[in-house]
Amino acid sequence: MDFKKINSVYFIGIGGIGMSALARYFKANGYAVAGYDLNPTLLTADMEKEGVDICFDDKVELIADEYRNQITTLVVYTPAIPANLKQLNYFKDNLFNVKKRSEVLGLLTHLQKGICVAGTHGKTTVSTMIAHLLKQSEVDCSAFLGGVSQNYKTNLLLSATSDFVVMEADEFDRSFLRLRPYLALITSADADHLDIYGDDTSVKESFREFAGLIKPGGILLSKKEIDLLFAVPDEVKHFSYSMDDSTADFYASNLHLIDGLYHFDLHTPQGLVTNITVGIPGLVNVENAIGACGAAYLAGVSEGAMRIAMPQFKGVRRRFEYRIKRDDLILIDDYAHHPEEIKATVTSVRALYPNKKLTGVFQPHLYSRTKDFHREFALSLSMLDELILLDIYPAREKPIVGVSAQMILDLVKLPVKVLSTKKELIEQIKNIKPEVLLMMGAGDIDKEIDKITESLK
Repeated sequence: MDFKKINSVYFIGIGGIGMSALARYFKANGYAVAGYDLNPTLLTADMEKEGVDICFDDKVELIADEYRNQITTLVVYTPAIPANLKQLNYFKDNLFNVKKRSEVLGLLTHLQKGICVAGTHGKTTVSTMIAHLLKQSEVDCSAFLGGVSQNYKTNLLLSATSDFVVMEADEFDRSFLRLRPYLALITSADADHLDIYGDDTSVKESFREFAGLIKPGGILLSKKEIDLLFAVPDEVKHFSYSMDDSTADFYASNLHLIDGLYHFDLHTPQGLVTNITVGIPGLVNVENAIGACGAAYLAGVSEGAMRIAMPQFKGVRRRFEYRIKRDDLILIDDYAHHPEEIKATVTSVRALYPNKKLTGVFQPHLYSRTKDFHREFALSLSMLDELILLDIYPAREKPIVGVSAQMILDLVKLPVKVLSTKKELIEQIKNIKPEVLLMMGAGDIDKEIDKITESLK
């Protein structure tokens, strides 16, 4: 595709975190940008202020004339939208240049040095950490982030000088197989999206295929526990990272906690980087920081720049985000929506507050994921002291007969566990009188956070 022939870009599903970053990229580069989404959000409101026209009704007549030229208009859509959408089918039926978001990102990785972060969990935090480390060094970068950076208050970073572009490599719908990374980092390869892949073997095979897309002369950095999955060609350098496995190329030692933040020394293939402080709490973020520092190191970030930038990292919105931090009440908001993510998050909170009662609120995401992993969800949620479970957030899916949040609740082994509606949630929380409250989920639970925070203050 020749970007020089394009002067307008129309996004279908523009309100998604990944789609909005791409829309902002084209807007910043002088293209006319518009799009459709189902509902207005904070992200769509921000884009409208930036001059992006957005409609929330799937009517073909709402597409402006400047986006009706097949030669000069590029149409980008997310696979999360329904196939019967009228606007999408108008563009397809009239032979417009219609591409998935991953295809457009893939084109950008052909043109630049892509640092692509893959994994069934940890992608957003690790990619945002890498972007921050590069941005605060002489290396610099552009970045398409899967969350809103607390440092930069945006999900898009631009550079006029750097060839590096940092982005998430999403395994959903096998989207990451469109990319051509220069440096690929793989955080995990757990079973997920079995509605797409069918089984765990196919998930792992897809990650192997992704590793095989690295450009000649490029780099693979994978978590030590999964690095045996990958056999890369001779022209690709392979490194591993780990929390504490000294056989990995990058690992931590001298790990200690001071005032709620972790400090460690980073072992690299070239020696020791002493006294790195992770700017956000949680043991899970130590592992994320090791991976991010490893990638930044391999991209040319100096030890000094890394040591200065890492404690300044403020995190990502809805990733282990403190909303209340008082002696009598802690409220943490987190995007965890996979059993392994919940396990890691709960373990991290336990390490910080070992003597406090831990209450979790969890909203399951997708009927298919609940069906496939309800036993694993129950095991992870049983690590809490108390649980308030919400109904399933369906996202793109239709209900599956016999699948409900009750499947999880029945298997949870806790003395206090309740099923709640969002309407009842504040009252349920107040009745329980939490000490540490952990809100988890990838659906629309984030819309309840402000109300809960305000009521508990």
